[in-house]
Amino acid sequence: MKLGIISILAVASLFSCKNAQMGKQEIVKKEAVKSTMSDEQLMDKVQRDALKYFWDYAEPNSMLGRERYHEDDIYPDHDKHVITTGGSGFGLATILVGVERGFVPRKEAVKRLTHMMDFLAKADRHKGAWSHWINGETGKTVPFGKKDNGGDLVETAFLTSGILMVREYFKNGNDEEKALAKKCDELWKGIQWNWYTKGGEKVLYWHWSPEYQWEMNFPLEGYNECMITYILAASSPTYSIDAETYYKGWTRNGTFLSDKTKYGLPMYVKHNSAEEYGGPLFWAHYSYIGLDPTGLSDKLIKNYFDLNKNQVLIDYKYCLENPKQWKGYGPDYWGLTASYSRNNDGTTGYNAHFPQNDHGVISPTAALSSFPYSPKESMDFLKFIYIKKPEFVGSAGPYDATSIHYNNWFTPRYLAIDQGTIAPMIENYRTGFLWKLFMNAPEIQQGLKKLSFKSEKYGIK
Repeated sequence: MKLGIISILAVASLFSCKNAQMGKQEIVKKEAVKSTMSDEQLMDKVQRDALKYFWDYAEPNSMLGRERYHEDDIYPDHDKHVITTGGSGFGLATILVGVERGFVPRKEAVKRLTHMMDFLAKADRHKGAWSHWINGETGKTVPFGKKDNGGDLVETAFLTSGILMVREYFKNGNDEEKALAKKCDELWKGIQWNWYTKGGEKVLYWHWSPEYQWEMNFPLEGYNECMITYILAASSPTYSIDAETYYKGWTRNGTFLSDKTKYGLPMYVKHNSAEEYGGPLFWAHYSYIGLDPTGLSDKLIKNYFDLNKNQVLIDYKYCLENPKQWKGYGPDYWGLTASYSRNNDGTTGYNAHFPQNDHGVISPTAALSSFPYSPKESMDFLKFIYIKKPEFVGSAGPYDATSIHYNNWFTPRYLAIDQGTIAPMIENYRTGFLWKLFMNAPEIQQGLKKLSFKSEKYGIK
């Protein structure tokens, strides 16, 4: 999915599946999870389920993450073969969780990951960056929109975060694992991050196309989900940006700071187009699959964990307040983020849900991927969705979009970009596994220091 609020609303119609009527009668009922399962067992369960998206239902040629997987096998755009760059990056992290927890054999994972890296090496690249969508059968760019037919730096960043974690995990292993790590390293070093400053402007741009050049004209300015793009660009050993680009571009010369509060919680930053309550909850997830916000600071923000935690808790408190009086909203059913959605006529569309754009649709990834910030509230949701609402859970975990208000409506469909954050963020809550991999990568340490970040946890001063 294209991820800024403005763009996400503009392209919502692109994902509308108006011809596909959803109904729970179309899906085989799943047996409820036993209420006697422990919290640890439930977390294992949802992590295993989310892994299936990227292990069992991967695009069969590239083995990367499909843009979407539909249990009803209805694909209005005939795009089963389309893979998504960012979602595949989250899929890499999910597979690492699977290996670490023994859900998939390490040797099989190495073989599959090697195949993925080989595919990415041969796929179309645009000054080193991949496109948002790629044809999984050919490796050719699939346009996300007419002029969005080149490099997508943000999606590339999400993918690269996963690639670096794979490298770090296997770099000291056997010969096959070291070879995999080398492939990852070469892919990482080939990305021309500084090209995306449009000739040296002090800001990164989201898109560049060989055909349309810079016509998309989308500068990456905070605050939204794009922070990891600047971290990686500053950390690149081959095509780096300087600290001035981060502070002038991403922080808008420091003007992205906010002194506003909601429900007594400081916002810290101005969320783009969502300053009152904050944006969709994926803004607290996508950049932080590897980047550990715990005690992380820069020149302007004292603790990124507090920033993310407050965004999540504001969303939670909004759902408890429930000003629009949606049925079902409460302490065990909450969480607004971009996902599939329910159109007014009951069909499936797409929307960026957040408090100021609330349509009575709860996206399970919102609460489940927020475990590091809201462990009790997220666990309450996890128990509810598996034990009390098994119809909302399919073969790859909770479905992408649900609504108790509309007679327990759901869509039996999944999106990689949503399903891919669940297992990694739960694992970061449980063990910090992926955070440790990413934060201890030598280039990341240097890049964070360049940008004046500090983290006592990782010795960055």
